[in-house]
Amino acid sequence: MSKEKSPSTPAILVLKEKGADFTLHPYGYEERGGTKVSSQKLGADEHCVIKTLVMEDETAKPLIILMHGDKEVSTKALARFLNVKSIMPCKPNVSQKHTGYLVGGTSPFGTRKPLSVYMERSIAALPYILINAGSRGLLAKMSPSELIRILEPCEVSVAI
Repeated sequence: MSKEKSPSTPAILVLKEKGADFTLHPYGYEERGGTKVSSQKLGADEHCVIKTLVMEDETAKPLIILMHGDKEVSTKALARFLNVKSIMPCKPNVSQKHTGYLVGGTSPFGTRKPLSVYMERSIAALPYILINAGSRGLLAKMSPSELIRILEPCEVSVAI
C-alpha cells in the first residue's frame, strides 16, 4: 500500500500541532500572479484568498497584516492604528529573514520569529479562507475561526 507524501512546511506543522481543521490545495504557482491567479486556478472567490503581508514601521519593527486578496492595505490607516509614523512593506530578503518563507509562499503560521499579526476585520465573517501554507503554490483552506483561534490576530479596518 503506497502512502501519498503530503507536503510539510513549518506552517503545516503548526496547523497540525494546534489541531486545526484544514485542507491543502496545491496549484500551479506563477511569479507575480498573486491571489488573482491562485483564486482562478482553485475556482475560489479572490476575496476569500488571504494575503500574508510582511511590513515594518519606521524603526524597522516587523509585523504581519492579513488582507483579502482583492483589497490593498492602507499603510497610512495602519500606521495611525499602530500609533507609528509610517508602515511600509518589507523588502523580500527582509521578509524572508523574519518569516523563513520566500515571498509568494509566506504563511502567518510557523514564522521563524514571533511577529505581531493584524487581520482585516471583515475576514472573520467569511465562510472560508484560503491562506498560504508555507510554500509557493500551496494554500490551506479553513474557517476564519481556526485562524483566529491559532494566531489571535488584532483586528483592524485598513482595507482599500
